[in-house]
Amino acid sequence: MNRNGPVALVFHTLFLAFLLAPILVVCVVAFTSHGYLSLPTDGVSLRWFKAIGDNPEFARAFRDSLLLGAVSSTIAVAFSVPAALAIARHQFRGREAITALFLSPLMVPHIVLGIAFLRFFTQIGLGGTFAGLVLSHVVIILPFALRLILAASTGMDRSIENAAASLGATSWSTFRRVTLPLILPGVASGWVLAFINSFDEVTMTVFIASPETTTLPVRLFLYIQDNIDPLVAAVSASLIFMTVAAMLVLDRLYGLERLLVGRGQE
Repeated sequence: MNRNGPVALVFHTLFLAFLLAPILVVCVVAFTSHGYLSLPTDGVSLRWFKAIGDNPEFARAFRDSLLLGAVSSTIAVAFSVPAALAIARHQFRGREAITALFLSPLMVPHIVLGIAFLRFFTQIGLGGTFAGLVLSHVVIILPFALRLILAASTGMDRSIENAAASLGATSWSTFRRVTLPLILPGVASGWVLAFINSFDEVTMTVFIASPETTTLPVRLFLYIQDNIDPLVAAVSASLIFMTVAAMLVLDRLYGLERLLVGRGQE
């Protein structure tokens, strides 16, 4: 069994420290007692975490972002599953063109998509609506879900499906009880990645959002244009803490490795 040498361990440690440093800095700054961004700080305070409660627009934007991410990711996965199964299993005319079409949003700058969606939604009456946000987010996150589900579908052993069909299972029963469990790690990973991209999207959303449908990244972007206090750091730190807590709970209840990789518990 090969082990990493001292040089490799030092390199990995420095690399992890480089990746985690911005997150740690944000978390530390969020606890400052000053009215401005300060590091190091001479005191620890929850002042800016309490200030989040005095700004209900952040809570409303957070709720809208969660709802938008969940709805958009679910719709993207619902479209990606049949598309991935068709592309992985069948050879047909235009297969590569359809695959390229599904993945094309990755090649278009989000600022261009934002302007295009703004123009399009204004003409059809969806400008500034939650439905418009959902449609636009589905377009940009579908490639992320499709790629992971397609990878899971390509490596699936179809003999298990054939065995189920030979025993009298219907097409729906085979999909629900055989196919879906086999590609579940890809579906779950695709949903999570799509949700993260939807929740974090700001470049395109800033063109489409309205005061009634403002997401949290857009709200933070608008806030830092006029303010330089640590409130943004407190909001960011709160998101980090909630994400870590959600991962720990999910790992405790179900297992992240089992959900995302597909391994059973040993």
